[in-house]
Amino acid sequence: MDYQRFLLDQTRRHFLKRNTKGIGTLALASLLNQNSLGSEGARNALPIHIPAKCKRVIWLYMAGGPSHLESFDYKPKLAEMNGKPMPKSITEGQQIAQLQSQANQLKCFGPQHNFSRHGTSGQMISDVFPKIAEIADDICVVKSLNTEQINHDPAHTFMNTGSIIPGRPSMGSWLTYGLGSETENLPGFVVLTSAGGGQGQPIAARQWNNGFLPGRFQGVEFQSSGDPVHYISRPKGLSDAGQEDVIRASQRMNALGDEALDDPEIATKINQYEMAFRMQTSVPELVDFSDEPKHILDMYGTEGADGSFAANCLMARRMAERGVRFIQCYHRGWDHHGGLKKGMEQTAKFVDQGSAALVKDLKQRGMLEDTMVIWAGEFGRTPMAQGSGRDHHIKGFSGWLAGGGIKPGISYGETDDFGYHAVKDIVHVHDLHATILHQLGIDHKKLTYRFQGRDFRLTDVHGKLVKGII
Repeated sequence: MDYQRFLLDQTRRHFLKRNTKGIGTLALASLLNQNSLGSEGARNALPIHIPAKCKRVIWLYMAGGPSHLESFDYKPKLAEMNGKPMPKSITEGQQIAQLQSQANQLKCFGPQHNFSRHGTSGQMISDVFPKIAEIADDICVVKSLNTEQINHDPAHTFMNTGSIIPGRPSMGSWLTYGLGSETENLPGFVVLTSAGGGQGQPIAARQWNNGFLPGRFQGVEFQSSGDPVHYISRPKGLSDAGQEDVIRASQRMNALGDEALDDPEIATKINQYEMAFRMQTSVPELVDFSDEPKHILDMYGTEGADGSFAANCLMARRMAERGVRFIQCYHRGWDHHGGLKKGMEQTAKFVDQGSAALVKDLKQRGMLEDTMVIWAGEFGRTPMAQGSGRDHHIKGFSGWLAGGGIKPGISYGETDDFGYHAVKDIVHVHDLHATILHQLGIDHKKLTYRFQGRDFRLTDVHGKLVKGII
């Protein structure tokens, strides 16, 4: 290609770019002319594919893998076989984490806590969860969950992104990309963490990463105590009007850079400056629990903002009220390779009251109808003993869902008599993702994003709707 032809092509390219970027400049001007500095809002939203039953999701994420055999999946046959060899027909050829070297001497490990029936639905729930037992008629217990990764970090990655490959967008990012946010003043995707009761495996920040989606869809981690966001206070000597002038000037400069470079991350920077400015007002109000009645604080068992899981559950309800689309409350403390009996009891005390209070609180406010609550970890635990504990297990485990159009007061799916294999109405992680998206009005096959020449989606090329729970 000669030099003159090169210049001609460059001129065409720049002509097209400048004309299309002019639309973006108009959009920025519209944002700056609003009363606030702009809105993430629903301007990113894609068309709803099907009638939505749900507007938002709160995932109570039990990080570390709580034992289904001491929580929601009672196995009398396993109790009867306690201490006896596990039948080889159950485990032969199966992937086992740390017990692999003991494959020829695997012993059955009976349930370490009693189970009782609760509610008019008669749900079988472990005695270590007395508060969750009180909402037995409001929850759908899924006993046949199935995943693909047997170690913590890749299992978190698979549960959050639907892929074993790090770097894919998390579910919260997909949702805010697909549906936008209902709030102008807070991020659409927020993460809270707590720990206690047992070994707390670390949680990598990439579990709430945007992956190849634009950066504005990344999850934002709020601190569970103290200032929830760093540098939320305005610097001394800087007035509201003065700070707005600085931001407006920087936004115009960023818009010029965006026009010249056509870099989507510059658009993210513009968006995040707007959001940060509004959060200086919205976040202090969000974390001020003085407007919460005493009976609500007592129901959760917290005064708020104390770093506990219960406080995070109350914070999640406040965020849901203000339009946050996807909220994850991680509790780290479920990795019970040893000391399972005491460990389950201790860790359950950290999460039981807050989990139940959240469902009760949403229900009495009329919010449970369009808010889905999910309670699950990345996998379950083996029915075989690992000393006084249980190893990681992926072939069948339990979790529960409430609200958002999910059937209340039912148990769905089954594992075998030992709690090893999911054998009836199996719910793979991809199926769970497809069903959550469906309740939010999204056909999981249509929520796609083109990257490196391929259309990606949360469920990859898998996933089926779990009709039995909706």
